[in-house]
Amino acid sequence: MATVNIADLKNNLSARLERVRAGEELLVKDRNRPIAKIVPLASGEDLEAEEMELAAMGLARLPTSNLPASFWRSPAPRVSLKDAVAAVVSERGESR
Repeated sequence: MATVNIADLKNNLSARLERVRAGEELLVKDRNRPIAKIVPLASGEDLEAEEMELAAMGLARLPTSNLPASFWRSPAPRVSLKDAVAAVVSERGESR
């Protein structure tokens, strides 16, 4: 994993992102303190534009790996529609 400081990243952004496209991870530091990691998307990831936008806004995280096959064999949680709607409304801070 390569390490870059903020000034270097700003001055050489295109070159640094080209390295990420090639599969390299970049650790970004501010005054020698790690503050971020830039990683390439997993190969073969088919992300919709909306998913990318949500991730860019910090409202969602992109997957780092595929779910194990056992996940799909697990029983679904039993939550009533009323409780599910209440949870979503509560999370959004809305009233109904």
